[in-house]
Amino acid sequence: MMAEVKFSARAYCKIILHAAKYPHCAVNGVLLAESSKSKDSKKPKCLVFVDAIPLFHLCLHVSPMAEVALTQIEHIASSSGLFIAGYYIANENIKDVSTDKPCNRIADKIVESFSQACLIVIDNRKLTLLMEESPLIVSQSCDGKWKPMDKSSVFVDDTCLETTAALLAQRQSEQLVDFDNHLDDILLDWRNESTNRAIEDLVGDPEEQ
Repeated sequence: MMAEVKFSARAYCKIILHAAKYPHCAVNGVLLAESSKSKDSKKPKCLVFVDAIPLFHLCLHVSPMAEVALTQIEHIASSSGLFIAGYYIANENIKDVSTDKPCNRIADKIVESFSQACLIVIDNRKLTLLMEESPLIVSQSCDGKWKPMDKSSVFVDDTCLETTAALLAQRQSEQLVDFDNHLDDILLDWRNESTNRAIEDLVGDPEEQ
């Protein structure tokens, strides 16, 4: 049975900012959830994504680079009581909401560790400066296949939409760092603490989101 899914403002905003920063490229990343609230429960009533980590915008599925990134993310996340619980992708073609084998392979790997993990595709046609509706198509694995969840089970509240619109207006997408940026300059922080602070300034304490 599929769990309900909710996105915190931090997780949602960073997904959209990543796609907005590279409108001409495919992008991908992973989503984090809190271990105590999701992973330790066999059938969580609601999976809450509390953070998003942008991965790549150049070569999305180069295995060695992906493995290095995921290993670093898992280490940092576990030290904060978080774990990888989802994978997101935006395709290069504005109308393309499909997933390919390399994408499914990464998502399947996450499911091996957490059965309620989600695969999220961004519908680029719904990316606007006003962000009046969520562009996220959320799927969960069922009998070995990824199946879209009912929209009524996916929660993106008005705070997420309004905060994202405000961040886009501030051109915060230009400040977002993914792993490709980090590999070009290791001083760039893929944890995006400055972006996290910008989100918190708009919505308050992330624990309340």
